[in-house]
Amino acid sequence: MNMRPAVESESGRAGPPAHEVVYRTLRDQVLFGELEPGQPVTIQGLTETLGVGMTPVREALRRLTAEGALAFLGNRRIAVPELAVQDVEQLLVARRAIEPELARRAVAVVQDVDIAQLTQTDGRLDDAIRRGDVRQYLVENHRFHAELYALAKAPILTEMVDRLWLRFGPSLRVVCGQFGTRNLPDRHKDILSALAGRDAAAAAEAMEGDVVQGMEQIRDGLSRFD
Repeated sequence: MNMRPAVESESGRAGPPAHEVVYRTLRDQVLFGELEPGQPVTIQGLTETLGVGMTPVREALRRLTAEGALAFLGNRRIAVPELAVQDVEQLLVARRAIEPELARRAVAVVQDVDIAQLTQTDGRLDDAIRRGDVRQYLVENHRFHAELYALAKAPILTEMVDRLWLRFGPSLRVVCGQFGTRNLPDRHKDILSALAGRDAAAAAEAMEGDVVQGMEQIRDGLSRFD
């Protein structure tokens, strides 16, 4: 993938600067498991792969390390953190505290057009499951949650959730490789039903169920390596 610094588009608007493009690219690679747990990353390797200079790569690595998506191992080594079973338990506690609350808040403001959009996203997720397309499953699953949480208008909580997802994203990709997409549970239909009924308690309960099922699947997958 060749990436270039921001240039002015035909509409006259400048695109994002190079360091932001590099950051978003690497963030997606971590989030969707294209960079595997334990995989080292180097500035030189990324500059060659992405076709950019060292400065935007350094800035992107600094941001991702601060967010916990990458870990500094010393001696200039950076890698995708490996998730331990005890880490999963902590992530589950944090997700159960935040994500049901975001679903609850979304119910108060959701419109029919929002539900239609979420239904379309969930439909694409179902299609990815049928085709066994792991990456598209991960993308659409994340998009469903991100679209829902954006409705809650709670930026502090949403930012916290974003960082949590960066922690378990690479391991979720590994689990998908173990179990296949068809065996990955979700409660999205229950969430959509609760949204349509404007039932905040049901939405929160369904979201908690979705979170617990997903993290238990990751925990069980990681346990196989112990």
